[in-house]
Amino acid sequence: MAKILVVDDDPDVTEACSLFLKKAGHTVACAHSRMEGMRKVEEEKPDLLILDVMMEQPDDGMAMAQDLRRMNFKKPILMLTSISKVTGLSYGGDEAVVPVDEFVEKPVEPAVLVAKVDELLKKAEG
Repeated sequence: MAKILVVDDDPDVTEACSLFLKKAGHTVACAHSRMEGMRKVEEEKPDLLILDVMMEQPDDGMAMAQDLRRMNFKKPILMLTSISKVTGLSYGGDEAVVPVDEFVEKPVEPAVLVAKVDELLKKAEG
């Protein structure tokens, strides 16, 4: 199966995502900050990235996605967010500002997370 990197500052989220994705047959690595996430992308060469929007800074996930796309990272990025629940705002549609493939609201049901990951991986294959 695929190698997935989960980047979220909440260890409960990374642990839960890791558990569900491993059960689905994927290999999972985790990072807990934007800086650690960037380093792990280089080390792990993931097939898919799951990013939290807000980590140490409110826009860390979006900034990390922008940095990776500028560095020609072509793999799918799934953004986990609770922003719309907190602010009432929604994201999506602007490739330059938010260069991700899909958004999923936290908390995410395990089956929904696995289905989105599998869908993005299948789309990336061709």
